[in-house]
Amino acid sequence: MMLSSELKWFTSDDGELAYRDEGAGHPVVLLHAGYLTHEMWDAQVPALAADHRVIAPDARGHGDSANASKPFRQTDDLAALLRHLDIGPAVLVGISMGAGIAVDTALEHPELAAGLVISGAGTSEPEYSDPWTLQIFTDQATAMATGDVEGWLSAALRSAPGPTREFADMDAELMCRIREMTVRTVSKHTMDEDNVTVPVTDTWSRASRITVPILAIHGALDSPDLIGMAERLVDNAPHGRSATIDGVAHYPNMERPDEFNALVREFLRDVYGAAPLTS
Repeated sequence: MMLSSELKWFTSDDGELAYRDEGAGHPVVLLHAGYLTHEMWDAQVPALAADHRVIAPDARGHGDSANASKPFRQTDDLAALLRHLDIGPAVLVGISMGAGIAVDTALEHPELAAGLVISGAGTSEPEYSDPWTLQIFTDQATAMATGDVEGWLSAALRSAPGPTREFADMDAELMCRIREMTVRTVSKHTMDEDNVTVPVTDTWSRASRITVPILAIHGALDSPDLIGMAERLVDNAPHGRSATIDGVAHYPNMERPDEFNALVREFLRDVYGAAPLTS
């Protein structure tokens, strides 16, 4: 687990936001999935920071970052942090919720995005039809209505193994890490807390205007909905392509870090060219 002393803090207009800042060189920003924290990138930060500057924030309401006390947009939080650090444009790497934030930032703050790596999402406006995914939402809503925190948590964690595996098929230590991050974030909130996240709208109709390179990294065992949305994004982007990591689902960076890191490094070379030497 990461030590809190490694975190830095940005004073936003609504509380303190936590982030990790390692390395030097062209910037890479790692955006975590919903309910998780920057710690999901523990296998990426040191690997990429060998020749890039790596920023890994906790989104508002997650991990060590403050909860929201007023309506906000996640992309605006990220933009404020990157401008505070005088960083941009950067390659934005996001999984699930983080992928949506990356796409939103390319749409709303295009000067901050040099390229996008997404996984487990298309834009921040998902469209679901797969029965497996819809059942998870039903189970979460039922658990929330009855105050069943453990039931809600069990439903939320199903994305880790995906629709074709069980929890027992996952590495036990990894599953424990995912659960701990989720519990930590959920414990910051009440089950009936109002959601003050303001969505970015018309993302699908605007996505084709994103001109920076986009790479979608699919976990082959992820939900068909999520793979399909990511593929839809790259298919409609002028400079989009995809790659698949076999044997993993929603968190390919944690299940197969070496393969994930290799794909991201190749993309960084395409966007930035040869990495500068760092002392």
